Amino acid sequence: MNNEIKLQIKETRQLNFIEEIIEKEKNNNSFSGVHTRFPPEPNGYLHIGHAKSICLNFGLAKKYNGKCNLRFDDTNPVAEDVEYVDSIKEDIRWLGFDWENRLFYASDYFQQLYEWAKVLIKKEKSFVCDLTADEVSRMRGTPAIPATPSPFRNRSVEENLNLFERMKNGEFPDGSKTLRAKIDLASPNMHMRDPVLYRILHASHHRTGNKWCIYPMYDFAHGQSDYIERITHSICTLEFEVHRPLYEWFLNAIGLNPPLPRQIEFARLNLSFTVMSKRKLMELVKGNYVNGWDDPRMPTICGLRHRGYTPESIRNFAERIGVAKRENTIDVSLLEFCIREDLNKKTNRIMGVLNPVKVIITNFPDNQTEELNAINNPEDASAGNRKVPFSKELFIERDDFMENPPNNYFRLSPGKEVRLRYAYYIKCNNIIKNPQTCEITEIHCTYDTESKGGKSADGRKVKGTIHWVSAKHAVECEVRLYDRLFKSENPEEGQDFKEDLNPDSLKIVKGYLEPSVKTAKVGENYQFERLGYFVVDKDTTTKNIVFNRTVSLKDVWSKTMKNK
Repeated sequence: MNNEIKLQIKETRQLNFIEEIIEKEKNNNSFSGVHTRFPPEPNGYLHIGHAKSICLNFGLAKKYNGKCNLRFDDTNPVAEDVEYVDSIKEDIRWLGFDWENRLFYASDYFQQLYEWAKVLIKKEKSFVCDLTADEVSRMRGTPAIPATPSPFRNRSVEENLNLFERMKNGEFPDGSKTLRAKIDLASPNMHMRDPVLYRILHASHHRTGNKWCIYPMYDFAHGQSDYIERITHSICTLEFEVHRPLYEWFLNAIGLNPPLPRQIEFARLNLSFTVMSKRKLMELVKGNYVNGWDDPRMPTICGLRHRGYTPESIRNFAERIGVAKRENTIDVSLLEFCIREDLNKKTNRIMGVLNPVKVIITNFPDNQTEELNAINNPEDASAGNRKVPFSKELFIERDDFMENPPNNYFRLSPGKEVRLRYAYYIKCNNIIKNPQTCEITEIHCTYDTESKGGKSADGRKVKGTIHWVSAKHAVECEVRLYDRLFKSENPEEGQDFKEDLNPDSLKIVKGYLEPSVKTAKVGENYQFERLGYFVVDKDTTTKNIVFNRTVSLKDVWSKTMKNK
């Protein structure tokens, strides 16, 4: 872990700038409570960036004894689906938050938004425009050059009301007309140059069916929905900062009475070795580069859950990265630190071998099995102990043996001793190789019968300790070794982010684990001693136990990439 991450972890929690705003409101007697909302568009699955926003909005409400609504921004029926609605609700609940009875949809307000659009027409603040999207774009000008006015900008109130109603009644094809606000064609803020309020979409909506064929744009639905729900602090990511003047203009132009909601922007989460664009994540899913939205390599909340991340670790991550006003990139190692820290406290340890080589204890009785005590979790005394079988034939990791080791090698090698975790000292006396490949197939050892529990009777010290499983009792499992999906710290720097996909992001191996895993349940987390943290996958059956690697025990990625 680099020094920057260590500093992030050690920082003392201070008020973030949004909390400072709220505290100032309290001191100025302008505080009317805190009522926030989380407003996802149901056009995809939520990712770790959304988790930051969820924690912020629900967290502010909790801290100030307020409320937080869940409101779906379902204003684009072409891209939205009830599948995404259900997944978003599941993710929020899993993270530990509850919107109680405050579940809303922008579609709940379609009729009211339509009426407010007519108010703007009557006030001569909006008009029906026949220009195409391409024509509007060409006439928009530049920040230094004013936009060219639409030839339909000065239609009468009566004509606009008539056309807008006919738009609602389905008389015109998609793209043929829009309702646009009449604001400022010379504004340096391009969003104020007669933006579109409504467009025609003859598409079935997942809640309203075919009742509507005109749909409000997000900018028009956003502030008014906040107002209807009595939102006090409308927390948005930084890209909406330039939209704030429009947000405020709509509320005031319609003539809504105070108190009005206040939009506040914060920096979105950017994570190294990750893409956070919902469009790009959709591209990975539809292009079969990953196995769905919940692929454990994806930064989606369901993908992290599938990989074995806990809600506590993600909430802790969101707390540690804080809330900033400026864009920055967080090292993904901090997220991995948070899951290690959480799992270290609560997961039971087991021993497993993923790249086995057989060890034969030549002086151990052929048909004897000895039960040894093993600690379930040294961080949690209440977790107790378990029994681990020990027998004549064992599996150890192939990397834990070296035929010609360097001087500082403390694992098993010819003529050398090593400690078996919870068991005995063993000494390598001989090795057997495959005559064709010269690969080591067996390591013959003797064990010190007086070293049970890893302590010798004569007080000699052995530096190396390795894990093992009894070959006779081992449970064969499928183990999926997930790694980072991208090779580069910023996968989006190149022309095509998919060219940066890590070909080694998933390796499937056969693992041999101690027999206690026979009772493992889907979703249970374990630490494989010396190997990493793993979770029982949903593909597990009575005949095949499947484990996903959540994260390694240490951050080995940085060192590996530096050596390449």
